[in-house]
Amino acid sequence: MSDTTAGQAAQPGHITGFGTKPYRSYVLIALTLVYTLNFIDRTVITVVAQPIIDTFSLSDAQWGVLTGWPFALFYAGMGIPIAMWADRGNRVKIITFCIIIWSLMTVFCGLASGFLWLLLFRVGVGIGEAGCTPPANSLIGDYYPAKSRANAIGIYSMGVTLGGVLAQLFGGTIASIKGEDMGAWIQSFGMGGLFSGLDWAEVQGWRFAFILVGAPGLIVALIIWLTMREPPRGHSDEKSTTPETKAGFAEAFKEFGKKPTFWTLSLGAAFVAFAGYGLISFQAPFLMRVHGVSVHEAAVRYGAPLAAVAAFGTFLGGFLSERLSGRFPSVAAWLPSVGLTIAVPCYVAAFLSPTLPMAFALWIVAAIGHYAYLGAQYTVSVAIVSPKSRATTVSVMLLIVSLIGNGIGPFFTGLMSTSFMKGIIRSEGLDTSFHRFDLCAGKIAEIGPEGPALCSAYSEGLRQSMIATVLFLLVAAVFYFLAGRTFARDRWSANSN
Repeated sequence: MSDTTAGQAAQPGHITGFGTKPYRSYVLIALTLVYTLNFIDRTVITVVAQPIIDTFSLSDAQWGVLTGWPFALFYAGMGIPIAMWADRGNRVKIITFCIIIWSLMTVFCGLASGFLWLLLFRVGVGIGEAGCTPPANSLIGDYYPAKSRANAIGIYSMGVTLGGVLAQLFGGTIASIKGEDMGAWIQSFGMGGLFSGLDWAEVQGWRFAFILVGAPGLIVALIIWLTMREPPRGHSDEKSTTPETKAGFAEAFKEFGKKPTFWTLSLGAAFVAFAGYGLISFQAPFLMRVHGVSVHEAAVRYGAPLAAVAAFGTFLGGFLSERLSGRFPSVAAWLPSVGLTIAVPCYVAAFLSPTLPMAFALWIVAAIGHYAYLGAQYTVSVAIVSPKSRATTVSVMLLIVSLIGNGIGPFFTGLMSTSFMKGIIRSEGLDTSFHRFDLCAGKIAEIGPEGPALCSAYSEGLRQSMIATVLFLLVAAVFYFLAGRTFARDRWSANSN
């Protein structure tokens, strides 16, 4: 793990990259695994959204707060100091330390006794996860030469959607386990005595999901610590570009702050995240309320495949960018605008579709176009600055993305859902004081004569909110188009400074 020049080939690093090809591949796979775990732990809460909403009797607006700005604020706030540390310190150690933090906090989410504790543990997850992407992108920049970075970062970025797939598969499956069954399984291993005072019938499945997806991160942290080497900074750039000093925040800001591409790229990524986090936070509730599926079906039959095709969209975006870069040098910056423009009408049609098969087919097309942007936000951001400023540049971009996207997106979707629902209830002259919408899941008769109409308003409000949220992808498409117009001019090279 120490800084080392071992493995430098006879050829310059900007041609060969750092280390052997098999070892570079191992590092890329390992970092992609870390990013995948990052998003499993981040998104598993959305998989078990409706059970948590029902457990704590939350409104959609409250759920939007739980998945929105508190996490985003600390994720963003810690991102910059950690990235500055990564631009100066050992990036492998930083990643290892942060994996341990977010994994433990994810486990603690499963032990939360109320809304406030769950909120605090989610903040802890955000603090830990802030130390993943900036140092990882900086490491990839030093392991891979410029000609191979777009594809490498595209593969790394697949961790977002692969994490979504696994969160759906594991989270949905585990959440469907009954407490008594889990207790019997633990008893079969002879460990029942450790939980002798626990009434398994009272333990909800969503709690198991947090515990069982969070714990493996501790093992991965140990593997990263023992097997990954810290490369010399700038090793895979032209030798004249290897930095003599390490950039502080002010110096890094001077580099990216004057580049229009950075700001349009960041705003494009922010508005994609605004819509994306809003949609994913309410995807399972939408499927459960509007189409009547169970939490297991919403996750395994629909959530996991959607996340998988989103991963394909991420890979496709990076692949096309690399293939077309010779003919269109700025393609990495403007290609996302094409995918987003295609995604919007497909999303709207999916949410309005009365049948789940048709909605699912349209949703697949939309997800491919939507997630083709992910590799671009990292490829372009590291291409416009020198090696010494890459981690800080990525962290500032993620600050903007997190505050606008993760911070406001879920809250906007939840607030609009509650607002649209109340509007429908008022327009139909129903009981405006009713709040036990957890009864809509199989207990409508307990509500009374107004039960069907109230539950219909509950689902229709969310449908309208999802449509309103997805329209922000058009705003993002405009910003990516603008980034494409300036990227060629703003690209950094050895002779640009």
